[in-house]
Order: sequence, then structure tokens, then C-alpha cells
Amino acid sequence: MTRSKDPVAPGLAALAGLIADETRAAFLLALLDGRAWTAGELARHAHVAPSTASEHLGKLVAGGLLAEERQGRHRYVRLAGTRVAQLVEDLAAQVTPDAAQRPRTLRESNAGSAMARARTCYDHLAGRLGITLTDALTDRGLLRQDTGFALTDAGLRWFDEAGISLSGGGRRPLTRACLDWTERRPHLAGSAGAALCRHALDARWCVRIGSERAVKVTPEGERALAELLGIAAAALR
Repeated sequence: MTRSKDPVAPGLAALAGLIADETRAAFLLALLDGRAWTAGELARHAHVAPSTASEHLGKLVAGGLLAEERQGRHRYVRLAGTRVAQLVEDLAAQVTPDAAQRPRTLRESNAGSAMARARTCYDHLAGRLGITLTDALTDRGLLRQDTGFALTDAGLRWFDEAGISLSGGGRRPLTRACLDWTERRPHLAGSAGAALCRHALDARWCVRIGSERAVKVTPEGERALAELLGIAAAALR
């Protein structure tokens, strides 16, 4: 068998092979909520046996896509970092569900609607909420999108005046465009997107709902976003 002379090819093939399994893909998508899950929780989420989940998780940890933590008898896993989260979200954005994958029950339909309306994408806000926030920041001259995402000077002041700290991002870019897989438009990611999401959850502008990544805007959040960004409450529901 002829092998590629490109030194990157074997690693790329191995990475693709890790993701090219429906159970492992389900685990990666679930972990986009930014939290650590136990093997049992992921097994129930993907409807597989605990032994099957453990085998798949071992491969994902060994392949560098997941990080493992142990507390007592419990084993927790999370995505290995923002680069892995970006890879999973970017791949998910390329997939258009066909009729066979569409909701079969009212419960599935409601869950899908909630995810499309507002959710976390690893550590930033996505769905219609993420797009609405990104558009509001852009319309008010706080975020530029013409040459890639970048906060303006006014945008930096806005984050500071809103009490949203942008420190602690390390080498991570301050802003990054992340293609939203339901809206098919970019929303704000990077350390600024993460800071905005973290503040929204800490200040209870948003609360998590259910066991998925879905969130909803609270009345406090509606008032705050109307005051800070001029967003109508109806656009957040």
C-alpha cells in the first residue's frame, strides 16, 4: 500500500477516524456545553451500554480530544480545550439534518427548538441569541466584522463599563467568528465571547434549561440587554 509522504497525513487520518463514529460524535457534541460529564451520563445520553461508553471515551482521551479527571470513584471527561470545541462546532455546521434525523416526537421538537433559540457553544453563546448579541454589538459599532471579528475601542470600553472582564484569555484570540450550525451565520467567540457568556450566566441574564446546552434569557437578562445593547425582549424569546 502506498503511503503519503506528507508527515501530517497519518495524524489527520487518525483524528478523522476518532470522530467518524456516531457514538463518539454524540459524546463530543454533548460536551460542547463546556461542562465535565461522567461516563455514565454520556452512556445514557448516547443510549449505549456503560462498557461501550468507556471504550469510546478511552479512545477519545488517548487521541487528545478529551481530558479526563477523577474524583473518588467518579471519572469525569471534558473537551480538551477550545481548539477541540471549535473543530467540533465547525464540523457540525457543515451538516444539514435530513428528514430521517428530524424530530420524531413533540419532546424532541421542543428540545431542538430550545437549542436553536439559545444555547452555549462550549464557552460562548450561540443560536439565535448568539446571533442577536453579535448583530447588536456590530450595529452599535462595538464589534467589526468587515475584516474578521474585532472589538473596536468603543467595544472595549463597553465590556469594561458593563463589568465584563476580558483578562485571563492567555494566548487565545480576543474575538473569533464561530459559524453557528443552526443559524448558518457567525457568532462571537474567542475570549470576549467566553467572557460575555460567563457574565450572562453568573448575573443570571441566562439560565441553563434541561440536560442539553440550551439556555433561556431571564427577565433580568431582558432588562439588562435592552439597557446595554438596545435589544427588544421579543428578539430574545
